[in-house]
Amino acid sequence: MKANFKSVIIAVSFFLVLTGKIFAQELITFEGKKTTWHDFDRYDYLMDLETMAIKPIMATPEEGTGMKDNLTPKGQVRCIVIVPKNAAAGNPCTWRGFYWDHESQSEVELLKRGFHIVYINIDAGKQWEAWYDFLTKHGLSAKPAFSGMSRGGINEYTWATNHPDKVSCLYADNPAIRPESFAKLDLLVKYDIPVLNISGSLDFLHPTNAIPIEDVYHRLGGRMTMMIKEGTSHHPHSIKDATLIADWVAENIKPTVSDPAFADTSAFVKTYYYSLENTYKYLKIENTYATCHGPWFTPTYTVYTAKGDSRFSIKGLTIIAPNKPAPGKPWVFRADRILTRDATVEQALLAKGYHIVIPPITSQSGPIRKQWDDFYAMLISKGFSKKPVMEGTGAYAGEVYQWAEYNPDKVSCIYVDNAIMRSLMEKTQPMETLAPLAKAGVPTLHVSGASDPWLVSDTRITEQKYKALGGHISVITIPGEGHFPLTPRNPKPIVDFIVKNTKE
Repeated sequence: MKANFKSVIIAVSFFLVLTGKIFAQELITFEGKKTTWHDFDRYDYLMDLETMAIKPIMATPEEGTGMKDNLTPKGQVRCIVIVPKNAAAGNPCTWRGFYWDHESQSEVELLKRGFHIVYINIDAGKQWEAWYDFLTKHGLSAKPAFSGMSRGGINEYTWATNHPDKVSCLYADNPAIRPESFAKLDLLVKYDIPVLNISGSLDFLHPTNAIPIEDVYHRLGGRMTMMIKEGTSHHPHSIKDATLIADWVAENIKPTVSDPAFADTSAFVKTYYYSLENTYKYLKIENTYATCHGPWFTPTYTVYTAKGDSRFSIKGLTIIAPNKPAPGKPWVFRADRILTRDATVEQALLAKGYHIVIPPITSQSGPIRKQWDDFYAMLISKGFSKKPVMEGTGAYAGEVYQWAEYNPDKVSCIYVDNAIMRSLMEKTQPMETLAPLAKAGVPTLHVSGASDPWLVSDTRITEQKYKALGGHISVITIPGEGHFPLTPRNPKPIVDFIVKNTKE
């Protein structure tokens, strides 16, 4: 009777793990005689390639911490579990894609933190599915971390793109990837799977595999961190001090933070925004530098883009959320549709707790004021400030002014860059209707290249007219620049202006 009751409890617990109702079930002791791997308990198994039946075996003394292929019977595949001394909450595990015991320093470090290390000596396929079932039935996390070196990268990307719901994160090291997996990288972004890629700058796979993966991941808005070891080739894999890798895995097995109240997941797609500016980490043991960029090395912000018509928004509305909203929930109504990775002003404002809101253009005729009105109404209904900052570059500057002139009581201040003061939103043009803004006391800031052809014809004329109407306008010119900036803007004077003039 007791045995039957225990079986029911195990089955119910397993169901709850898979459905996400609890974080993980109770661990069940692994069967078989254990040996030792780097001072941790090791359990070895054989899986039948056809029936997928799994039985315990014992590693031979001659294998040491490794595994000898010639000792595996025909029609069988070796599987290994390494058990931590004290399992971490949720029973996390990291699953290596190939090459057992090769440069395993990150796995030893993760064992010290309570991770299980698991392995199967075959390319990803039905045997991996059987091994996954075996491991989760023993109580290990239903969303393992995966690591793959070289060919192991093929295996982790194969598994992840076929089972994105059964992955927490991927650590890829000089990885390869098959075309069919490359074509499905969007699934990894959709399931919010972060990737850490470590490559040698002289690795033959780096330009043909790692870089294309990175390009796609960044274009799709996924979280991908890169470390490129200067002057190293395909070997050695990993880094000798694996603390950084273990830190990254331990952090990225965690579920992402809850979405804010405005971000109804049925109405928005979630991606990420972060700078790709390089930082440089000295690897003391290797006596070289790693060029690093991506989410692990820079502040990372969540992006919410409207999926389609809904009660909240129209397809394409984009909201970039700060990690900690400032009091009053200030926001920037930014007309420009594309936010580049080197947008220093926006990154500084996000760091200060501002939301960045980017409206779509859904008409062949340009921006529609009614849509902007609707976006504004939706956001203030969600607790956003009633007086956003208006921002626009080039021709978008005219659209910003145009909406603000119809809504002067709904604007804190205006920042425009290399402004062209014309608009498709209305028949009247912005320089003709500045009076409502001046009367409402809306301060404006124009930043312009000193050689921008629109500096004289648009910014200076706007400055003259606005001051004549009693308005407050500042102009910053950048020597040596024309209409298109040569370098990212120095954010300080712009951010100081915006923060000073933000109103609730």
